Amino acid sequence: MSGSEKQEPNVNGAGGSAPFVLKEEPLDGHRRMKVRVIGAGYSGIYLGIRIPQRLRNIDLQIFEKNEAVGGTWWVNRYPGVACDVPSHSYQYKFNPNPNWSSFYAPGHEICAYLHDTAERFGATRFIKLSHEVVSSTWDDETKKWNLIVRRTDTGETFQDDADVLIGARGTLSNPSWPDIPGLKDFQGEVMHSAIWNDDYDFRDKRIGIIGNGSSSIQIVPSLQKVEGAQISCFVRSKTWITNPFGDVVMEKLGLNPKKFDFSLEQRQEFAQNPEKFFNFRKAIEFDGNTSHEVSLRDSGMQRGGMHLFRESMQQRLLLKPEIAEFLIPSFGIGCRRATPGPGYLEALCESNVDFITDGIEAITSNGVKLVSGRDISLDVLVCATGFQVSKAPPFPIAGRGGLTLAERFTPFPEAYLSVAVDSFPNYFIMLGPNSAIGAGSLNSMIEAEGDYIVKCIRKLQKEDYATMTVKPERVRDWRVFCHEYFKRTVYSDKCSSWYKSEGGKGDRIIGLWPGSCLHAVEALRAPRWEDFDWESRDGTGANMLRWLGNGWSVTHTKVEEGQSNGNGQEYQGDPAWYLEPMFMDVPLEHRPEDDPEFKMRPFSH
Repeated sequence: MSGSEKQEPNVNGAGGSAPFVLKEEPLDGHRRMKVRVIGAGYSGIYLGIRIPQRLRNIDLQIFEKNEAVGGTWWVNRYPGVACDVPSHSYQYKFNPNPNWSSFYAPGHEICAYLHDTAERFGATRFIKLSHEVVSSTWDDETKKWNLIVRRTDTGETFQDDADVLIGARGTLSNPSWPDIPGLKDFQGEVMHSAIWNDDYDFRDKRIGIIGNGSSSIQIVPSLQKVEGAQISCFVRSKTWITNPFGDVVMEKLGLNPKKFDFSLEQRQEFAQNPEKFFNFRKAIEFDGNTSHEVSLRDSGMQRGGMHLFRESMQQRLLLKPEIAEFLIPSFGIGCRRATPGPGYLEALCESNVDFITDGIEAITSNGVKLVSGRDISLDVLVCATGFQVSKAPPFPIAGRGGLTLAERFTPFPEAYLSVAVDSFPNYFIMLGPNSAIGAGSLNSMIEAEGDYIVKCIRKLQKEDYATMTVKPERVRDWRVFCHEYFKRTVYSDKCSSWYKSEGGKGDRIIGLWPGSCLHAVEALRAPRWEDFDWESRDGTGANMLRWLGNGWSVTHTKVEEGQSNGNGQEYQGDPAWYLEPMFMDVPLEHRPEDDPEFKMRPFSH
């Protein structure tokens, strides 16, 4: 062809393929998709509400291995189990509960709240209890996840498949046992804080408790009060015991920060006075989100907090100052997860509690042997040693090319924006790596991640994509960003923490989002589609705009004879929907830039 010749465009198809054929459906139709969710705690229940609300034609099932919903709040039943952040921040924004009995709600109330929320908003329709996913494998031919599911009540196994798979197990679901020689040789009762024996009678028992994390800090005050109990606390790590979260807010609202229980009159007032209840909730959220500065090393808030909490711990441990000498850290507040621990320090000062800092050399048939040579006889051993947060789920998840999630999470787990992993198409994680927050509402994070995932499913469904897979380059960029960000925070101080890789000893922060809670919510508000690789359902070389359909919208497409759209109307939607007030965005006259909505938070596409 000479330089003067003009190449005519291919008007029939894409890249010399067969003539283009319209997709004979409205552009906003809803192709059938199967979505499977693993876990029915806070995250799984949220998906069980938002997916049917915002999507259509979804075959949704949520597999929960336990016999009830609630996740970690169903599993953890140890004495004293409770929320260690303000209860009114640890709830779904759309379902605020005025009836929490305490500023730190007990675990059974949280579990009941989750059950009631699932029932009230219809999530239980999709939850399959006593269903444990034992393996999941990506099939690159069918573009589906193949699952093997076991009925924990009958032992029966069956196969299932899904277009989209969502892990909603959370990080606190796989108990971590201490790696101490002789654990299996102990002849007394052994239990983990997440595998509690409700039938065991602790009265007149010699009780050993290993660990001083969040669970132990709640267990010790409860067991210390048991009649005849003698407690040995085996502690190797320093930790900050803070003042109650939100204590300043409580004082501002006229509440006693040392009295955590809400009276019946207070709860009735919350229920009957929505404005007061809203202002109470708003004040708690405001306080949590404005304390982000404490995570920054050498910040004024961090220095002030260390001074305040050091004095507070010393004061509460006056009867046993040697405990304060050992327990108070030199690292910043938050390097290990800080907890208010109501009653913990006071329990350590009681005469029936022994605070032991020597390492355990071995567990014997009737107790423990310390490295100092001392033997301690025990009737029961409680392992409050947390969870395996730096590992993949305890069942195989194999992505593209047979790569398992365990292999991909070696040497440490990572996920783009905490929700997506390269080589794992159409796989999303709720509360995955780097999902926890140092301050603010974890539920805001859960809802932001869930909303993000719903948007991803909708794009797959609407635009006829078979797969979306985050690009390895973007995961690498995320890794670099996280590592650089955390250098300025107390989280990278020298301490043992589940926030860190390698079982708490590594140099990577894998538990926390690299920024504030509000930073996470904004980052997740509008997906960056360019960070993903996409495969069309129509194959390579297909017209990527075929999803535009036949020129119609469902909103003015008539309901087929014999079918119903649920509202008895002639059309599948409303042909004049854009006039409805709920869709109307009315600018301010003269100065639209003063719109209060966008002064509260920026506009986002």
